[in-house]
Amino acid sequence: MFDPAIFPVLAADGLTNGAVYALLALALVLVFAVTRVIFIPQGEFVVFGTLTLAALQLGKTPGTLWLLLGVLGVAALMEAFALARRGQGARAGLVLASAGLLGAGMWALTGWLAPLKLSLWAQVLLTLALVAPLGPLLYRTVYQPLRDASVLVLLIASVALHLLMTGLALLFFGPEGSRTPAFVEGNLTLGQVTLSRQSLLVILVSAGLMLALAQFFTRTMAGKALRATAVNRLGARLVGISPASAGMLTFTLAAMIGALGGMLIGPSVAMTYDSGFLIGLKGFIGAIIGGLVSYPLAAAGALLVGLIESFASFSLSAWKEVIVFTLILPVLLWRSLTTRHVPEDEE
Repeated sequence: MFDPAIFPVLAADGLTNGAVYALLALALVLVFAVTRVIFIPQGEFVVFGTLTLAALQLGKTPGTLWLLLGVLGVAALMEAFALARRGQGARAGLVLASAGLLGAGMWALTGWLAPLKLSLWAQVLLTLALVAPLGPLLYRTVYQPLRDASVLVLLIASVALHLLMTGLALLFFGPEGSRTPAFVEGNLTLGQVTLSRQSLLVILVSAGLMLALAQFFTRTMAGKALRATAVNRLGARLVGISPASAGMLTFTLAAMIGALGGMLIGPSVAMTYDSGFLIGLKGFIGAIIGGLVSYPLAAAGALLVGLIESFASFSLSAWKEVIVFTLILPVLLWRSLTTRHVPEDEE
């Protein structure tokens, strides 16, 4: 029997999780609009954000560092090879030298700071410094060589990257789940609802980040360039907007959003190496509700997913995931009936 008194508590819990799903949904819409990539590994950034911060809390050097150094080395070799083929040997050598210095600096800095068990906010900044660069580096190594491929090929690449990052997370962090400490302690009473300060912080930070993204897209040249690329890639290229630069900026934002989402949700969810797929899929449902084009609808859809998940976990916990993921079926059916299909070569 459903007790009406529990309704505000479940609603607050749903809004807290939904706020994080909304961030992931916005990142998925942004990546797809600019690069045509259905970015399945978005949830892995969440996992690496949480587990990296958890490792720093224990005074350990997180395995994320080795992933970053490995991808940096591959990206530098690919870029140097491309420059050498164009007869720019000096620039190729400069790229390799710069990557070597940057990698050595990150290795030394992380190895020095990790055992010190710095304050939580300093560890958050170090986590962002380790996770955020993975976005543009993965774009350079995986997706930029496939920039002219079909959406299906890009989807297959995303699935492969998701499986690779999941395996690496298991290698680096092990199978045990980890939580991160709350950024703020205590509870706040609003009427008859007692809300933890951490939950309120998650909602406020998510809302603030959404507003910041809106300002970024409307008031900065970089944001306007991304909007132009999302509307018309060929037209954006003709007016001098580099598709590669737009893709790297997009993946940087996606990685930052994922890492922040992981650190925000870490205190309430025990994150394991394979948690990213389910979390990313819930954000993807929100993105699908927005048609992978509308940011407000994607955010609203993700909040709806969080609310439905919260109420389902209370009354039908065994069917919680089934109920949430069944949402995608009527949305896809409605989209297929109301959206005119445009072949890729006609865009």
